Amino acid sequence: MGAPANRLRIRAALLLTLAAPLLATAGPIVDVIPLPARIQPGVGAFAMSAATPLSASPDPDASRIANYFSALLLKTRGLSLHSTRTGSAAEPRGAVLFSIDPHRLSADPESYSLDISPDRIVLSAAGSRGLLYAAVTLWQLCTASAERSDPIELPALRIEDRPRFRWRGLMLDSARHFQSPGFILQLIDWMALHKLNVLQWHLTDDQGWRLQIRRYPRLTSVGAWRVPAGAGPAADIDPATGRPRLYGGFYTQESVRQIVAHAAQRNIAVVPEIDMPGHATAAIVAYPALGSTAAPPRSVPSDWGIYPNVLNVDEGTFGFVENVLSEVLELFPGEYVDVGGDEAVKDQWHSSPRIQARMRELGVADERGLQSYFMRRIEKFLHERGRRLVGWDEILEGGLPPRATVMSWRGIDGGVAAARLGHDAVMSPSPTLYLDFRQGRGAREPPGRGQPVTLEDLYRFNPLPAALRPDEAAHIIGLQANLWTEHVRTQERAQYMTFPRAAALAELGWSRGQDLDWPGFVARLPAQLRRYEALGIHASEDAFAVSIQTRLEPGRERVALQLANQARVGEIHYRLDGRNPTAADPVYHGPTTVPVGGELRAAAFEGSDRLALMTSRSLDPASLARRSSQELTTCSNKLVLNLEDDAPVHGPRAVFLVDILNPCWIYPSADLSHARALSVAVGQVPFNFQIGADRNAIRLDTPQSASGELEVRIDGCDGERIAVMPLAPAASSAAVSQLPAVPIAPRPGAHDLCFRFAQRGLDPLWVLDWVQPVG
Repeated sequence: MGAPANRLRIRAALLLTLAAPLLATAGPIVDVIPLPARIQPGVGAFAMSAATPLSASPDPDASRIANYFSALLLKTRGLSLHSTRTGSAAEPRGAVLFSIDPHRLSADPESYSLDISPDRIVLSAAGSRGLLYAAVTLWQLCTASAERSDPIELPALRIEDRPRFRWRGLMLDSARHFQSPGFILQLIDWMALHKLNVLQWHLTDDQGWRLQIRRYPRLTSVGAWRVPAGAGPAADIDPATGRPRLYGGFYTQESVRQIVAHAAQRNIAVVPEIDMPGHATAAIVAYPALGSTAAPPRSVPSDWGIYPNVLNVDEGTFGFVENVLSEVLELFPGEYVDVGGDEAVKDQWHSSPRIQARMRELGVADERGLQSYFMRRIEKFLHERGRRLVGWDEILEGGLPPRATVMSWRGIDGGVAAARLGHDAVMSPSPTLYLDFRQGRGAREPPGRGQPVTLEDLYRFNPLPAALRPDEAAHIIGLQANLWTEHVRTQERAQYMTFPRAAALAELGWSRGQDLDWPGFVARLPAQLRRYEALGIHASEDAFAVSIQTRLEPGRERVALQLANQARVGEIHYRLDGRNPTAADPVYHGPTTVPVGGELRAAAFEGSDRLALMTSRSLDPASLARRSSQELTTCSNKLVLNLEDDAPVHGPRAVFLVDILNPCWIYPSADLSHARALSVAVGQVPFNFQIGADRNAIRLDTPQSASGELEVRIDGCDGERIAVMPLAPAASSAAVSQLPAVPIAPRPGAHDLCFRFAQRGLDPLWVLDWVQPVG
């Protein structure tokens, strides 16, 4: 590591180079995310040390926030400051003053000012919300460098700051996979450090009901538990019951109250999401009378996708919903309640004589009108109790309930339509603001949807459509990123998929539109990643991680090499001897060739600081020829997923990239000139997808044996079949299996290889793990 002064000079040069467009608007660039609205430089610097006193104005919230700042600084910089004491604007030299002034002129309760001079630091706001954000900004300034040394030197400056949007949200799906209350509390803390202020909490769905409702105990005793899909979980027998072990959990009302109270301390409104009338299978399993068919489901399902099960529209069902919501309103005192309204398949309503009779009784013309009636009735119930309904953009269909707020997820059109009708809308479009999409194409990416949504993709999203007039645009109250967890099983992965994309979301939601600048953002990102490390956040480093592309040259003595990172920031240094590179090692300047053999290791550096984890690749011919499923090309892009294996139940599992609507892979430009055989590893995953009629269109080749085969064709999927690999040796394995190598004849030049399975049924689905031509 270089000297601190040298690192600061390098840092300043990088910031000035990449963020120069902002100098004319926001002032000097500081390592703060989201970027403040106004920054005015001062003269000199303030030295903060263990002797620096923290003072607070008489408001109790000021003392609380001063203590919050002190705890943050101790955790991330190891600096313990004087205990907070009551003070005033006349504090002595060297103090840090936290001041709440109700008379401060501001139209926005989240606005604040931060004044750093050589004599003291003053944080000021009209209320606790703004003051907490002032404390967050000061903490970020104190953690801009990598050092944990005492003292901290802060340049003199003045910041005047306020948010662009009032809804800056994250949605967490706890219905598909239960996260612990402790994790929810952590997430709230991390959100506050990004000035995010809404946590939409997805608590119910087909696969689980997570919220304790005292009047209906079966919602959690039955609806909160399921057996995961696949042979692995089916074989995991609970000795207490002799049956497959149940998976799930729920939040008690006591734990919810603790979470909501903690969120309020961090300026975060928790918006509960209780899905209706669709995504309701878990509730129907618990209370079958809620269903719309004579034979409702009997167990909580483990498939992902869209189930046909919807609540019926009997008066008893509305009584159930209102009783549930009454308890929800007691637990969540905020303004908004989300009732879903999305993906409500109406086939059961259409085919039910009872519901058709009910529609005639209500004077409803069709099923879309029936959903509108359902939503309007619930909206009226909430409005009478001082609350506002939020729903996904399907609530526009059949007529939007009065006063409803629309969450626009199917692109931005729903938000535009709502705004033109005079309704508030939150922009939350898939895929750009869906955090379950993987962030890169590497084999170490966790499970998720297959299409990459990079940090830059998210940052470049414009939440204000140009098509809206100014009065209409005023109804776009913010934006929200959603972490759906069908494929995000663990809390560690939830962190990885959320951060640092939450930082990009925060800047979109807080900073002025004219100040948004991708190069400036990534220049400030390394400091943010260091903060994540200090806080224990398992964040993705995809933006800075080096991707490696290799190709064995025709003479087989050298390797063509291309290195890059998504952010295009920093210098890439590498070594060929298996040792970790430093900033003193060779710099990658562009495509080059290196000798065959050894192990390549590469990383991006900013000065002497490494920006991300090391990336490595063996350069022997066999390793160069191997391709993981993530390095192959799917034959189509209909519904590509990065799927986790179902086994082993405990411990690491393989992850396979597959288009579930067309399970077929291409190994492009395979060098077969020295190949004598093909070696392949395969796995089996449960086909647990509710995809309706699309399932019938999935092509499976006819197998020649009971277990099936993997067929390999050359120069196209309809080309010559050059290998058939029986799957029988892997049929009994729930994990990855390497099939016996199959001889092939060498062929000159590069050829595309197509891999497709022949099997009798979809479940389980055979998938590729890796492919390797063997010389």
